[in-house]
Amino acid sequence: MTTIQKQEHNPIAHLTAEDVENLGRELDALREKVIASRGADDAAYIRKVIKTQRVLEMGGRAVLLASRFPPAWFVGTAALSIAKILENMEIGHNVMHGQWDWMRDPKIHSTTWEWDHASPAEQWKHSHNELHHTYTNVLGKDNDLGYGIMRVDEGQKWHPVHLGQPLWNLVNAIFFQYGIAAYDLELGKNLSSRSRRRNPAFKARVAATLRKVRRQATKDYLVHPILSGPSAPTTLAANLTANLIRNLWTHSVIMCGHFPEGVETFERTSIEGETRGEWYLRQMLGSANISGGPLLHIMTGNLSFQVEHHLFPDLPSNRYQEIAPHVRDLFQRYGLTYTTGSLPKQVVSAWHKVIRLALPNDFGKKKPAAHRAPLRVVEPPRQERPRVATAGS
Repeated sequence: MTTIQKQEHNPIAHLTAEDVENLGRELDALREKVIASRGADDAAYIRKVIKTQRVLEMGGRAVLLASRFPPAWFVGTAALSIAKILENMEIGHNVMHGQWDWMRDPKIHSTTWEWDHASPAEQWKHSHNELHHTYTNVLGKDNDLGYGIMRVDEGQKWHPVHLGQPLWNLVNAIFFQYGIAAYDLELGKNLSSRSRRRNPAFKARVAATLRKVRRQATKDYLVHPILSGPSAPTTLAANLTANLIRNLWTHSVIMCGHFPEGVETFERTSIEGETRGEWYLRQMLGSANISGGPLLHIMTGNLSFQVEHHLFPDLPSNRYQEIAPHVRDLFQRYGLTYTTGSLPKQVVSAWHKVIRLALPNDFGKKKPAAHRAPLRVVEPPRQERPRVATAGS
């Protein structure tokens, strides 16, 4: 798949400008319906998740005080790993999106939340909320397309350095929280020139990130092991393992959101003068879901509903499952492809794309025979444009 504007069979060519704006109005109505119904049940949900996460983390760290005994090590490490995943995905990511700001609880608010992660909250909110969600899957504008270290679309120019991108991706997965911290600093761009490197704003952001990294490392790799006394070495190993499990899980879930085959990308010029309906359409085609049960959805921070999240990034995450059938109905009525699949399928698809695009676009393709007679141009049969069914039809 390449940039949508260059495809031989453009998947949105059957839509008129009026169709796209009607689609936008239907999505606006769905959004307003959810906003009007937010209430006590939603607030109880996020408070219950936060309480569960804290019990798991405190319980896990307490059990690890006896981690010299293997059963305690496994139980404590599992509890700490789940707690870290919940904190990053269902709590940190979504709170910092502003999904719970309507509760007016200063302790669960996007302006005050600081997460268990190497990247400072303020820097993550800028690179993720402002840049990625605004320019989703636009080549040259959305740095999440390969995180600046990989080629994940045929429209991106191939270079021999891309041969190593499966290895870069594996290393990025193992150290994912540090990769995100570096990504949020836009290191590639800011280290490219002396003036950028010496920019006071950039230097302040680097200092803030280093302070956050030091604080996280001190907590997990020094204070907690020391408090474990004789179990210090095994507690240190447990913290390393929990962070590794969290990194591999979050990397996999996030890759499934935009990397699998079937997800569309867009040219930079295509968003000039973009309407609200067109913005919605880009989010629909530039995202992919993961199918599964309630536990999977919670552990992914409901990013298993990546399509719904990208349409409505500030709606409470517990509502994505409820609105997904309505969104899927819109895909069907407007003749669009809803990209989804199981977690293993989407992970394999994303990795396949990373490996496939490590090679040039024409690698393995047969070159056309020389001196072949020119093909006769045949007019294709005329087809009527499929009628878009609207909510009232």
